[in-house]
Amino acid sequence: MPSVVLANDHGAVELAKRLLGYLEKMGYTVNYLGVTSNDSVDYPDIAKEACLEYKKGGYEFGIVLCGTGIGVSISANKVDGIRCALPQNCYAAAMARRHNDANFIAFGGRIDYPEDPVDMLDAFMDATFEGERHQRRVDKIMALEGTC
Repeated sequence: MPSVVLANDHGAVELAKRLLGYLEKMGYTVNYLGVTSNDSVDYPDIAKEACLEYKKGGYEFGIVLCGTGIGVSISANKVDGIRCALPQNCYAAAMARRHNDANFIAFGGRIDYPEDPVDMLDAFMDATFEGERHQRRVDKIMALEGTC
């Protein structure tokens, strides 16, 4: 069974429940590291925990959630080796995998998306990295780590 890591802060409890249920229904093993209450927690801590767990290996991808998805995605992208996308629709979610080889996806629990986040997650999961010219660009992205 494919495995994913899923983590959320207090701003995305309901969305995390939806995504967790959906992933399990689709046959994924989910290592859920999120919170289940509305008590405030800090999204950088959530992102760090999820990313470090992912880097242990054995995961297909990771999902991080906060109120807007912005803070948690910025935090995740500070961790070496993580390429976290914050898509606004299904097209962007698919392209994050196809062109950027994203290994994390982020959503906001307080955002009214034009498309259902479950559909965006599906688009992300269904896409595969196209390599070739995109690999050169991903290599350049990764080469930025620790240089600027």
